[in-house]
Amino acid sequence: MSQLPASMKAVEISAPGAPEVLKPVERPLPTIKAHEVLIKVKATGINGPDIMQRKGLYPAPAGASDLPGLEVSGEIVAKGASVTRWSAGDLVVALTNGGGYAEYVAVDAEHCLSVPKGISLLDAAGLPETFFTVWSNVFIGAGLKAGETFLVHGGAGGIGTTCIQLGKAFGAKVIATDSPAERCRICSDLGADRVVDYRTEDFVEAVRSEGGANVILDIVGGANIEKNFKAASHDARIIQLAFAAGSKVEINLMPVMLKRLTYTGSTLRTRPDAYKARIARELEAQVWPKIGEGKIRVVTHKALPLAEAAQAHALMESSGHTGKILLQVS
Repeated sequence: MSQLPASMKAVEISAPGAPEVLKPVERPLPTIKAHEVLIKVKATGINGPDIMQRKGLYPAPAGASDLPGLEVSGEIVAKGASVTRWSAGDLVVALTNGGGYAEYVAVDAEHCLSVPKGISLLDAAGLPETFFTVWSNVFIGAGLKAGETFLVHGGAGGIGTTCIQLGKAFGAKVIATDSPAERCRICSDLGADRVVDYRTEDFVEAVRSEGGANVILDIVGGANIEKNFKAASHDARIIQLAFAAGSKVEINLMPVMLKRLTYTGSTLRTRPDAYKARIARELEAQVWPKIGEGKIRVVTHKALPLAEAAQAHALMESSGHTGKILLQVS
């Protein structure tokens, strides 16, 4: 630790509000616990929970950094006394509990993964949050199986591009919704079996014509919630990860009973550390090799400098991006 600087550049949330509340600051380097590593950050990904935290709607858990940033790539520069796998100089990606918008971040060593073969350290920063989220919800939680039909809303976004590719890589039939045509084309290019432009076509009818969906992942909410019940097959599992169109709706729940539907929601940040460690190891064993073989692409929309975090958030909220938006730190 003696060769490390005493302070670092970071971006903090100065007050709840619009993107402009993200302000560059100087902070002391994080101190690491026995089970943690200190990572010199190459890049960090922008995610929906960062937007919510900036608005004051998703506070950091007790003991976590108040800085946003839930995923990073970079180089390990120090490790705690109980860490055995990693060493200084190792290049990793990691799921963080916050603190990614900074030059250095302390991370549970069990939440680090090797960088997949063939992926740059910059692009790798966009992997953890979406892949941990999709794997834990779609494969562990909903138990998506080969041969099932998987409906993905917002297919060209960060979560959506991950869902399409993981679904196809593990043998599911994938139907994606998005708009306009260019975003729909991206879904097709990533392997979606059918793509529905939700502005010009009723996704419920489209999915029903394919036999209904066994698993549905929704980030839209609003009117989509009841439509998902209609598009679902019997015994379907519906996962709600965000509410872009609102979380307060009046719906008819009768289909949940008649179709034996399972409707769940989830956040990743507050999951136990041991659960996140389990996801990390499963991803490294089952998904990282598929990335290395080129069967799953890493989709980066744009990388901006750390100091331009406000612009990155504005881009995220414009919904004009495809894939991940990154902040390049070093």
